[in-house]
Amino acid sequence: MIQGLARRGRWLLAPLAGAIAAFGQAPYDLPLVLFAALVAAFWLYRAQSGNAWRAALLGWGFGFGYFLHALQWIVSPFMVDVARHGWMAPFALILLAAGMALFWGLAFGAARWFAPRRGWALVVTWAAVELLRAYIFTGFPWAMPAQALVGVMAGQGLAWVGPYALNLWLFAIAALLVLRGPLPVRLGQGALALSMVLLLVLPPQSPPAPLTDHVVRLVQPNAAQRDKWNPDTFEFYFKRQLDYTAAAPKDPAAAPDLVIWPETAIPWALDMAGSALAEIGAASDAPVVMGVQRRENMRYYNSLVVLDADGAVDQLYDKHHLVPFGEYMPMGDLMAQFGIHGLAAQEGNGYSSGPGARLLDLGALGAGLPLICYEAVFAHDVNAAPTRPAFLMQVTNDAWFGKAAGPKQHLAQARMRAIEQGLPMARAANTGISAMIDPWGRVIASLPLNSEGYVDAPLPKPLASTLYSRSGDLPLALLLALFLGGMAVLRRRAGNAD
Repeated sequence: MIQGLARRGRWLLAPLAGAIAAFGQAPYDLPLVLFAALVAAFWLYRAQSGNAWRAALLGWGFGFGYFLHALQWIVSPFMVDVARHGWMAPFALILLAAGMALFWGLAFGAARWFAPRRGWALVVTWAAVELLRAYIFTGFPWAMPAQALVGVMAGQGLAWVGPYALNLWLFAIAALLVLRGPLPVRLGQGALALSMVLLLVLPPQSPPAPLTDHVVRLVQPNAAQRDKWNPDTFEFYFKRQLDYTAAAPKDPAAAPDLVIWPETAIPWALDMAGSALAEIGAASDAPVVMGVQRRENMRYYNSLVVLDADGAVDQLYDKHHLVPFGEYMPMGDLMAQFGIHGLAAQEGNGYSSGPGARLLDLGALGAGLPLICYEAVFAHDVNAAPTRPAFLMQVTNDAWFGKAAGPKQHLAQARMRAIEQGLPMARAANTGISAMIDPWGRVIASLPLNSEGYVDAPLPKPLASTLYSRSGDLPLALLLALFLGGMAVLRRRAGNAD
């Protein structure tokens, strides 16, 4: 009976520990709490003596609690029109959390299958499924454990090994505290793990960011999602952005060299915005970068343009990494042939993807790599740039993400991309948080969430190219494949021996 209670207790503890682990993510930013919960997960895995299916259920429970808490902002888009879509919000959250938890269930189950008596196997399989989560089905690496490290010294490791190898490191030091072995070995493991825990507490020890002579103005109109496309209000927000663009700099010697508006900054498609573009060009002596929708051959694109002083489109970029079910329907064109339109791109009811990453020539500022909203979530999208840019630019409409966790987690991911590349990032967000981020991932100038305004920020200089920017994820993928292959060989040998 006692054993039965203990077993049931573990099933209850797993989702609870997972929910606690999510306190490592923004807006809480408590990486030490995340680490403690990961230690609990390894302890629960070691204490659970069942087969691979039972281990998978344990991992799924831990993941479900984690993602249910970390991704709770996903209900926000359904709250824009509560009467029509509010009923779907809990289903969206539960289904997304359950789906993401399948990856962690796979990690726990695979570790038990590969190496039933070796707790370190979970370190490898967990890191492997987190890498898989970033790529499969176009990927969704949001709320990865390494994301919680962006504000502490450990987060600077992103420049060396990238986010998925940092996951591996985090899992490894958590496992060191619970793996079995002789007493001297356990003491050594504990001492090593605790010394590494300091990296989860100490702030980054980096020098002040060297600055260029260039100033970037970030414009934040703070248009609520329900007002953004409302004919009664969108002119108001358009004029607000014009006023902020035309405003005199607080320091007359630091006039903006570039102005950035957020994603879909105007309510008109590009081909219908002629007079509006002219007004934007006239508002500033500097080029204006802004997000806009455009149409071409019955297709829509989520785009970014560079406007000159006459309001003419000087350069264009089309977003290539779209949000499934948000910006397009997977296999939408195929389903449209059977009368199921949804967000089918060929019907003009969803976005089509652009050809891929490209750089924009921004004159004296150098080449900028544009990222539209969701694209900043993916480290490999930034690594896909044809050549190394001078800085990163993100335009986004975080009004979709609610008023707390979502926008702050999105900002954390932008900071990760800056560290990984050793590049500054200029980020303009509709409702915030607009920010200038230095190459160490520090916010050096920003506008608060859910506020309107603009900020003139000096553009930091780039650092030397980082190891991760040159290597990408391939070395880690090969290493994990080698480990998994080795475990498969060991399992087969053990089976033959039996």
